[in-house]
Amino acid sequence: MTKITRFGVTFPPELLKDFDDITQKMGYESRSKALQDAVRLFVNERKWIQQDESREQTGIILMIYDHETRGLEAELTESQHHHKSVVTSTLHIHISEADCLEAIAVKGKASEIRHLSDEIATKRGVKILKTIMATTE
Repeated sequence: MTKITRFGVTFPPELLKDFDDITQKMGYESRSKALQDAVRLFVNERKWIQQDESREQTGIILMIYDHETRGLEAELTESQHHHKSVVTSTLHIHISEADCLEAIAVKGKASEIRHLSDEIATKRGVKILKTIMATTE
């Protein structure tokens, strides 16, 4: 039998409600199984993007962020300028009063794309970040 580790997680109430609603509609019998699947997806994505970091990659960094978060837009612009060697294009869409969707097209060394993705993902006000990569060889 596989050893199980229990740990506590804190959620904002509205996120937990959304999580419970979605997982119930999907037919999950427990939060644990749904969280395991979500974490497994996150780990697999991050493992994939971190493999063979010298390889040329092409992809999209897709994020939703709260543009009302003080200083965030300047930080996002600064990050993109700092990684200008891999940023090829940016698409910005206003999706609500507070939220924006931004798609950053990237091409270059996987290590630098990963660094940009990690840098953006950890900024306060970034709600969702998804990096989708493809090998260009």
